[in-house]
Amino acid sequence: MQDLLSLIGRSNLLFTKDIEKREDELCEIVQKSSFLVLGGAGSIGQAVTKEIFKRNPRKIHVVDISENNLVELVRDIRSTYGYISGEFKTFALDIGSIEYDVFFESDGKYDYILNLSALKHVRSEKDPFTLMRMIDVNIFNTIKTIDQAIRHNIKKYFCVSTDKAANPVNMMGASKRIMEMFLMDKSKDISISTARFANVAFSDGSLLHGFDQRLKKQQPIVAPNDVRRYFVTPKESGELCLLSCIFGDNRDIFFPQLSEDLHLISFADIAVKYLKNNGFTPYLCETEDEARKAAENLPIKGQWPCLFVKSDTTGEKDFEEFHTSDEQLDITRFENLGIVKNDPIYDKSKLDSFVKKIKEMKDNRHWVKDQIVKEFNKLIPEFGHFDTGKYLDEKM
Repeated sequence: MQDLLSLIGRSNLLFTKDIEKREDELCEIVQKSSFLVLGGAGSIGQAVTKEIFKRNPRKIHVVDISENNLVELVRDIRSTYGYISGEFKTFALDIGSIEYDVFFESDGKYDYILNLSALKHVRSEKDPFTLMRMIDVNIFNTIKTIDQAIRHNIKKYFCVSTDKAANPVNMMGASKRIMEMFLMDKSKDISISTARFANVAFSDGSLLHGFDQRLKKQQPIVAPNDVRRYFVTPKESGELCLLSCIFGDNRDIFFPQLSEDLHLISFADIAVKYLKNNGFTPYLCETEDEARKAAENLPIKGQWPCLFVKSDTTGEKDFEEFHTSDEQLDITRFENLGIVKNDPIYDKSKLDSFVKKIKEMKDNRHWVKDQIVKEFNKLIPEFGHFDTGKYLDEKM
């Protein structure tokens, strides 16, 4: 853990004081409660599942579309924590499927539902087909599972959001902002909370996770040198989600408070630290071809080829923020957590129109990205989407 913290420029975990202060209450609630974790085999989902499991819940069911990741989750939990007196089961199901619906209706007896399922990559907007699936996963599946929770009288529904939902500039962030609008709508019928937080360091599919893969495959490390981001550890992401789920009031959005322990750091800076931790000196290259060629012989000399370039792809935000200037905040309840306090303000007619228009596109089996952007703009007039015409899949 200390090596991970040092890579992202920190020495301490963010939420230790907040967890310690509420640990007894947290354990008491978890031990008498049943949980359903959706998307529980992703990086954040696994972290949340572990935070619940180690506090001995009465029941925890984990659903994820990735069979392999569920297998690894079980192995990891058994190897670290062992067993609990309650029920622990995993289910390899697509949340959008009929099979999932039948599964939920066959049980449905949960106190808390935590939805960590999401398409989280900016690159998901590169084509209209993946973009539509992102809408299904981030928005429509959320609506569906909340409605199921309402019918089964679930006590609390938590759904993870993203810092990119605050003043979004990419379709992923905008989809999560729209999801938050639907949360406000549904909050009249069930207690809902959520969380916005930064990049999870070395989460599956992230650029930092890619550093591990490049070393294993003896390939160059590539990173933007002009993009600076906030990072949290997987453990911190799990703690933040669980705290929001258990202690959040209806419509609360939890976020990490900025402090000396949480500050911006560039991907290139992390890459340099990462290589030094692994015994290599970064060797700066000018082109992809040079970097690929250098990877054939430099590593045996203790050097690693790196290509640090300016970001020019669609959807990159110049800076990160966890809330907008006009959102009401509570920054006193927790030591290192802030809360956006929301009133149920939304335009029901616009939300209904959005659902109708997206469903029409799908029924017609034809849509283009501009059509979807237009519908996003109706809900988020200030949405500053700018398509550079270049996507991450076009880079090394």
